Amino acid sequence: MQRIVVLNPKGGSGKTTIAINLTSHFALKGERTVLIDHDPQGSAARWVKNRQQTQPPIHLIAAFERDARVTRSFQLRIPEGTDRVIVDTPAAIHAHEMPELTRAADKILVPVLPSDIDIHACSRCIQDLLLVAKVRREDNRLGIIANRVRRNTLIYQSLSRFLSSLDIPIVATLRDSQAYVRAAAQSLGLAEMKPYQAAEDIAQWQPLLEWLEMPPRRVGGAGAIVPAMSLA
Repeated sequence: MQRIVVLNPKGGSGKTTIAINLTSHFALKGERTVLIDHDPQGSAARWVKNRQQTQPPIHLIAAFERDARVTRSFQLRIPEGTDRVIVDTPAAIHAHEMPELTRAADKILVPVLPSDIDIHACSRCIQDLLLVAKVRREDNRLGIIANRVRRNTLIYQSLSRFLSSLDIPIVATLRDSQAYVRAAAQSLGLAEMKPYQAAEDIAQWQPLLEWLEMPPRRVGGAGAIVPAMSLA
């Protein structure tokens, strides 16, 4: 089982869009996929609930809801036989919450938009992941997504310079496209749309999907590399 966490405390960075499209992709491949929605806005949860029975099944865990009738661990339990778990995190999470959200993560995705405010917020997020959550660069667990990009703009050039300075892989560069809006409105992912509607956008996801298949590296004592567990 692989656990993928989409995280950025800055609201509006595209976390839910990334999460639902990853979930759709894996479900369409026939993998048993779970989407955990921690965001009180519940956008990912609504997307799942509005899907048709004829679409690939997705198991939803609405983590933002509290049920006094059951324990928290029971509410958040992952069904047996799950292949992928995608975690959509809320905005405005504090640094001290990051270790709990990322401890079991095989991959952590940080989407960032091309704006000065978002670049600053991403810098702080990366710092907290490295120093507070103790995510190691060398573990190959942490990746950046440049999101809603319009190339050949000054702010995109600024974003590119910033990301290249982080020594963290940029695993995807996704353009600003209405295909995401149209897909979400129909409770679809890009992969479920007709090819002519989203072919260019789907192609931009390929580097990200390839990176997700690369196992994380665990650094053991004396700098030894400990092989990661393979996917179930």
